[in-house]
Amino acid sequence: MHRASWVFLLAIGLMLTAGCKKDELRAKDARIAELEEMTGDTSAKLDQCKKDRENLNKLVKGYTGEINAMEAALAEAAAREAQAANRLAEYNSMLKQLKSMIDSGKLNVRIVRGKMVIELPEAVLFASGSAKLKKEGVRVLAELGPVLASLEGRMFQVGGHTDNKPIKTARFPSNWELSGARAIDVTKLLIEYGVPGTRVSAAAYADTQPVADNETAEGRALNRRIEIALQPNLDELPDLSDFSGSN
Repeated sequence: MHRASWVFLLAIGLMLTAGCKKDELRAKDARIAELEEMTGDTSAKLDQCKKDRENLNKLVKGYTGEINAMEAALAEAAAREAQAANRLAEYNSMLKQLKSMIDSGKLNVRIVRGKMVIELPEAVLFASGSAKLKKEGVRVLAELGPVLASLEGRMFQVGGHTDNKPIKTARFPSNWELSGARAIDVTKLLIEYGVPGTRVSAAAYADTQPVADNETAEGRALNRRIEIALQPNLDELPDLSDFSGSN
């Protein structure tokens, strides 16, 4: 083969090779561009996924807080319900023990401003204008004291009440002194019959809290009374709305 022909063929081969390499480079460049575009899309999707995850975490955190709050509220409601049930059982037990005294008219049980109140009429405890307990009154308190003492942890307030007829004696210048002296005497006797002194107190109300009309003799008789109020514990929210009937 002539040298010129050989050179010609070599040149043709080089041209063909160069053309193939250019095509290959173009294909690779196109593939690189395609991969870069895919990478960009993937990166954008990844960023969106991160944002979605952050939003979801916030929602989950919010719902978790709400669930925890609801669970706490339910637990508190259950505790209060248990307290209410215990109080009701406590009061029902006391009523059963006092039933004979209630039936005989020696005392009455009422709910006053959410508190259970044991009401003892003046006629059972004292003579008119006196703070000295009658024998019948002593017997009633001797029976009542152990019942109150059995209510563990419960505080009591003994309140003295009078009608609106004024009294003025050397010992009792007004109804305040009379109601206070009666409350103190009842308190002392309850302590003697088992109620711890740390759980009972005395208060005087004179004629400030009537339960009946002072214009009639019957009303005034009802207003002359001793009330023993069961004090709720500070951690309780007493709900005795379903407790009906004076007995």
